[in-house]
Amino acid sequence: MKLHFLVFAMIGLMPGWLIAERAQAQQARRNVSQCQAIAQSIPKATFASFSGRAPVLKTAATDETVKLTYIGHSTFLIETPGGVSIATDYSGWYTPPRMPMVATMNRAHSSHYTSAPDPAIKYVLHGWSDVPGEKPKVDMVVGDTYIRNVTTDIRGGFGAPQQDGNSIFIFEVAGLCIGHLGHLHYELTDAHYTEIGRLDIVMVPVDGGLTMGADSMSRIIKRLRSSLILPMHQPRPLASFLSMFGPDFDIVYAPTDSIDVSLRTLPKKPQIYVARGMQ
Repeated sequence: MKLHFLVFAMIGLMPGWLIAERAQAQQARRNVSQCQAIAQSIPKATFASFSGRAPVLKTAATDETVKLTYIGHSTFLIETPGGVSIATDYSGWYTPPRMPMVATMNRAHSSHYTSAPDPAIKYVLHGWSDVPGEKPKVDMVVGDTYIRNVTTDIRGGFGAPQQDGNSIFIFEVAGLCIGHLGHLHYELTDAHYTEIGRLDIVMVPVDGGLTMGADSMSRIIKRLRSSLILPMHQPRPLASFLSMFGPDFDIVYAPTDSIDVSLRTLPKKPQIYVARGMQ
C-alpha cells in the first residue's frame, strides 16, 4: 500500500512532458512490427520480438481476408477483418464508396492529399511534417491494424531534394504486410528496405516521369519480392512498366477493381494484379 502511494506521489511530481514521453515510449514498445526484416538475404526469415510483450498482430497463416479496392489514381480502400477501413492517398478527388475510418496522405500534393478532409474520418495521417527539419512518425494501432511509415525524400522546388517529403505507409493486418509506396521520386536505399521489411502486397506508382521511370520502379519491385503487386497512379505508362518483368512474374488483368486476399491465398509466384480502373 505504501509502495503504491509512493509511486503515485512520484508520478504527481513528474512534469507533463516527462509523462508524455514515457507514454510514447510505452506505446512504441507495444507496437511491434512483424514485417520488418531481420535479414533481407534470408528466405522465409522469422520475424521475432524480444520486447517481452505479445505481438500486436497475427503472424500465423490465417483465412481472414483483407479486401483491397482500387478507387483511382493512388487511392485504394483497404477493409480489414476487424472492420477497419483505410483510404490511401486520400485527396477527395477519388471518393471511396463508404467513409473510411483512416485516411493516409503520402505527400502534400494536390492529387494525393486534401487540407479539408471530411470530419467524419477519425484518423487523418500525414506522411510529411509541416515543421522544417522534422521527420514525420506514424506508429499506431487502429483496431486490428498496425500502421507505420517509412519516409523518403522527394524533389522539391526547382528539382532540389526535399528531405522526408513522402511516406511509404505500411499496414500490418491478418498476418499480411501491405505497403503503399506513395509518390516515390528516388530509388530506395538499403536502409529503406531494412525499415520496410517484408511486403506481401505492394501498391506501386506507375508513372514514367513525374515519379520514376519504369526501369527504376521495376527494380524496386523486384527487390521487394512481394507476392501481389497492385499498379496505381497512371494507366498510360502501364505497358512500359509491365514490359520490365519476365517469366518470374505473372500478369493478371482483373475484371473488377477489388480483390480479397488472405495469408493463405497469396499467389505462390509474384503476381502483378492490374485492377480494371488501371487498364
